[in-house]
Amino acid sequence: MGNCGTREESAVVSHAHAQVPHLHTVSPYPVKNPQLDRKHSRSMSDLSDPSTPRNFEDSRKNSGLYTHVIAFTLYELETITKSFRSDYILGEGGFGTVYKGYIDENVRVGLKALPVAVKVLNKEGLQGHREWLTEVNFLGQLRHTNLVKLIGYCCEEDHRLLVYEFMFRGSLENHLFRKVKSVLPWATRMMIALGAAKGLAFLHNAERPVIYRDFKTSNILLDSEYMAKLSDFGLAKAGPQGDETHVSTRVMGTYGYAAPEYVMTGHLTAKSDVYSFGVVLLELLTGRKSFDKNKPSKEQNLVEWARPRLNDKRRLLQIIDPRLENQYPVRAAQKASSLAYYCLSQNPKARPLMSDVVETLEPLQGRNNSEISSSSSSSLSSLTAGAAPRRRYTANVGPGIGCRSMKPDCSPGGPTACRVR
Repeated sequence: MGNCGTREESAVVSHAHAQVPHLHTVSPYPVKNPQLDRKHSRSMSDLSDPSTPRNFEDSRKNSGLYTHVIAFTLYELETITKSFRSDYILGEGGFGTVYKGYIDENVRVGLKALPVAVKVLNKEGLQGHREWLTEVNFLGQLRHTNLVKLIGYCCEEDHRLLVYEFMFRGSLENHLFRKVKSVLPWATRMMIALGAAKGLAFLHNAERPVIYRDFKTSNILLDSEYMAKLSDFGLAKAGPQGDETHVSTRVMGTYGYAAPEYVMTGHLTAKSDVYSFGVVLLELLTGRKSFDKNKPSKEQNLVEWARPRLNDKRRLLQIIDPRLENQYPVRAAQKASSLAYYCLSQNPKARPLMSDVVETLEPLQGRNNSEISSSSSSSLSSLTAGAAPRRRYTANVGPGIGCRSMKPDCSPGGPTACRVR
């Protein structure tokens, strides 16, 4: 296996950044027509991010962080994808092409039989080694029910590949806007919202917070039971520490989802992700895209059009996805809409913590939809009053690491769990 980050490569990557200021990010299972995504996407490669060193192999040997992630050979991945055959393609996008595959003991002795998705970096593409490395660094350390599982990677010469658990139902984007003809019922939408919220809460409340930075429907993948899992950590960023109030970085992400203060200043906080969550929750409520140029001019920007209606009980019901055919509990819709309203506040300090969001969404699940408990009302009251109730989530991370630092050179410790407030 070759060195995954040389001095020469560093120079090439730095030069590429100077020449190509705009990049587009994709999820592990992008659609086959990436132009649909690129029209309104604005992303830039943050190649100076110190949290992801260029020499992955050195950091792996020194820190022992990735012992649960498999280092595949290129030959093994060619084998499971039938030499990357065209009929094995799941999708294509800015990163490259994603193929379906199947690993078992025929690939390597001791491997558990499992369907997988293999993401192959396009050597001609705009996303490169740095984004690949960032994803390995974060998903190689973090483990949670609502994060897509990174099974392995391949880094041979100029080949960069990632191997994920296979997500049977693809992306939320496809279910809301594209390929799937059946309409997501209300209960499923609320379940997806809760799962995605738990994933963000886990990231934000690790001892060293992680800011996801690219929360959108195409990056929320669904398993066979519609459990939501966050994917594509190429833009993730280690959050502020100590007395720091924010992380200063180049503006990255996707138009329509990025928080306004982040776009204006480059100051990144966990509340930037909360805003993006509000946009996705609004998409779940309305069935509309965050930005749709096919709508009348006043309705193209979903947040600008919908947010003034979210706290108006009469106007609110007019913007709920008509495909639901009124098959939803009105009080639950009002609670979810009020939550979206606060997540989308122009003032980041007025937005709730993701732990508050989880607490608000939990009573809206399943049978609770028809009878909203008092806990939901109290949760929403805490959002308006600025209270910050704390909840503890526990999820396993990779063996031999602690969550305090997302940097691969942190000191290894015993098996641990990320502390979540």
